[in-house]
Amino acid sequence: MAARLCVVLLAGVALAAAAQNTNQLPPVSPTSSGQSVWEEQQEKLKWKEGEVRLPPYPKDADLIEFPVSSDATFRFFVDAASISVSADGVVRYTLVARSPSGVGNISYEGIRCATKSYKVFAQGAGGRWSPRESEWREIQARTIQRWHNVLYFEYLCPRHRPIENAAEGIEALRRGGHPGLVVPQYGYTR
Repeated sequence: MAARLCVVLLAGVALAAAAQNTNQLPPVSPTSSGQSVWEEQQEKLKWKEGEVRLPPYPKDADLIEFPVSSDATFRFFVDAASISVSADGVVRYTLVARSPSGVGNISYEGIRCATKSYKVFAQGAGGRWSPRESEWREIQARTIQRWHNVLYFEYLCPRHRPIENAAEGIEALRRGGHPGLVVPQYGYTR
């Protein structure tokens, strides 16, 4: 009888503890940006996107090529003259993707390092920009169409933080990678 009473009391204590635990805090495990889920949620609540000004249309002389993958048929470039880092923590740049026949897809984009996301602000054609209304999108791990991953990890957001200024981004692109980069698949720093 005493044993049954003890089991009933323990079950009651467990149920009471579970009932009181309904106001749990968000998980604190690190996310891909290195922040906890709660930190990312707080940052999203207080962040305000800065004003976007379209840069001059890219010139071939200012383009810096960067490799995306050995399987890529397109060649990818960033217009060095367009790189900027604003107070809102967004690294903005003009991306040029050229097909094997030489046709270029041109877009003015931004990467928000704190949330590992990107946004397209404008598309280019015929020497002119056409602004786009778009939302911030998470940069997905992909085996194809991985130019945003490459720009994020290897050039513009080393260690999940934005570059300090345009010169740092230009130097990283010219070197073939940011010097402070930890290469995840190999576990070393460049």
